[in-house]
Amino acid sequence: MGLALAGGGPLGATWEIGALCAIEDALPGIDLVALQGYVGVSAGGFIAAALANGMRPRQLCAAFIENDTPLPDDEISPALFVRPAFGEWFERLAMLPALLAQAGTRLLLNRRSLTAAVERLGAVLPTGLFGNQALEARLQRMFTQAGRSDDFRHLRQRGRHLVLVATDLDSGEVAPFGLPGWDAVPISRAVAASAALPGLFPPVQIAGRHYVDGALKKTLHASVLLDQGLDLLIALNPIVPFDATHALPAQARGRAGERIPHLVDGGLPLVLSQTFRALIHSRLQLGLKGYERSHPHTDIVLFEPDQRDPEMFLANIFSYSQRRHLAEHAYQKTRADLRARRDLLGRLLARHGLQLDEAALDDPARRLLLRQPPPRPRRWHSRLSRSLSRLDKVLDTLEQRLAAG
Repeated sequence: MGLALAGGGPLGATWEIGALCAIEDALPGIDLVALQGYVGVSAGGFIAAALANGMRPRQLCAAFIENDTPLPDDEISPALFVRPAFGEWFERLAMLPALLAQAGTRLLLNRRSLTAAVERLGAVLPTGLFGNQALEARLQRMFTQAGRSDDFRHLRQRGRHLVLVATDLDSGEVAPFGLPGWDAVPISRAVAASAALPGLFPPVQIAGRHYVDGALKKTLHASVLLDQGLDLLIALNPIVPFDATHALPAQARGRAGERIPHLVDGGLPLVLSQTFRALIHSRLQLGLKGYERSHPHTDIVLFEPDQRDPEMFLANIFSYSQRRHLAEHAYQKTRADLRARRDLLGRLLARHGLQLDEAALDDPARRLLLRQPPPRPRRWHSRLSRSLSRLDKVLDTLEQRLAAG
């Protein structure tokens, strides 16, 4: 059995964690941390690497969703994804004088080449807005804890084949980190390379080459596992286009609460999001049809969000409260998906000696997050508390001196 996880940024990781928790509850016969193979792309690479290292879905939920884990190095805060890439910015800015001189020289030698001179200045623009060093460092500490490994080869010795797919920026070729010949790089660095979406994160340099997001080539990259002769592959893809034409009127709403009967009414962000999702999803569908022909003896079970559900499409993942809501939403929607497909899935899984837990699926009280997070004090309130505490100490000291005098 194997697991293939597509990308989707922090939003996709949130959905995959909630969905995996639902799958784990409904299929007790599958041990998601002891499968024969894992392949991950982009944010899916982080989830795949954690599972291959023995971190269960609910541990990932505690680390990434709730930020409530006994091991501080396991906590993955959304802030790690939005740290400015100051190093990249300053490095590019330092190139500006030389580029200006080159552009000026070209303009003087050929007065008609103003466009070429301006294009030369494009090299000063940073290749990414946010840095990936902090995330890589946190993953390195996470994967080097007792019982885990940041080395693909060590995991393979334990019977867990992990592949994290990136794209070679200079050649456009697939880089399947973890396969023989690609397994010397640390897992944490391979995760950073696989998730380096151009424009948001700078390319990751490994052995003199530069690597970016693996989704540039394929959505799922399941063939690296299917070629190992798997009997059953579970695949998760969190990025689907939104079908506004079939969404319930009460659901198809924008971020401000107004209804959006047409996505164009939401402006450029919604149009670009829908375009990106449609491209990613169409490639996935073509890939699955190809897998059916090339690997007819492997059963593939795909889990995705409902295209009629706007929750994932209109989400702001960097909101702490919304991240919890989306994880719970993914958990409940995946349980509903399992119930809707229980007859078909029951027959398919039975061929592999597996059985759905009907009681767990039908339990209306089952939830992913069992408690609400404690309210976080506002910054001004925290500062006021510290100031009052200092004032109390000063008054105590003054009182003691007066009493002594």
